Amino acid sequence: MSTFNVPKREEVSSTNQALFDNLEKAVGFVPNLYATYAYSENALQNYLALSGAKTSLKAKEKEVVNLAVSQVNECSYCLAAHTAIGKMNGFTDEQILELRAGKASFDAKLNALAALSKNITENRGATDAAIVESFFNAGWTKENLVDTIVLVGDKTISNYLHKTTDVPVDFPEVRIAL
Repeated sequence: MSTFNVPKREEVSSTNQALFDNLEKAVGFVPNLYATYAYSENALQNYLALSGAKTSLKAKEKEVVNLAVSQVNECSYCLAAHTAIGKMNGFTDEQILELRAGKASFDAKLNALAALSKNITENRGATDAAIVESFFNAGWTKENLVDTIVLVGDKTISNYLHKTTDVPVDFPEVRIAL
C-alpha cells in the first residue's frame, strides 16, 4: 500500500499549480505520477523540461525506448502510460509486447533501438559492445546513441519514482509479466 497520496492542485506550490494547469490543457488531466513530482518545488518543472527536451529521436522511437526501459524496471505505471502512448503512435498490441521485450521483428532499425535500450537498462550503462555495434549498423548515429542514453535516464527516473511511491495508475493497466 502506498504511503503517498496524489497531491491535489490546492496542495502544491503556485509554480506547480501553473504546471498542473498546463498539463490539464495539454493532456486533459494531470497524470498521478506527474502530480507526485509536485511534492518537490522543482522536480516537476525539471522533469517536464527533461522529458520535453529536443532530441534526435522521433516520438515513435522515444516510445520504443520508454517501453523497453519500463519493462526492465517493471514499472506498472510507465508500462500502462507508454502502452497507451505507443498505441497513439501507431504501434499494435503485439508490437508493444515485442518492444517491451527489447525486440521489434517488424522493423530492423527499431529492433536495434529496442535491444540497445533494454541492454543499457539491464546492465546499468555497461552496454554490450555488440549491441552498440548492431545499433550503428542499423543506421543510428552517435547523436542517436547519446539521446537514447538520456531517454533511458529520463524514463528510469519516472520508473523509480513510481516504484518508490506506488501512486495509483491512472492509465489502462497492463500486466508487467510478458
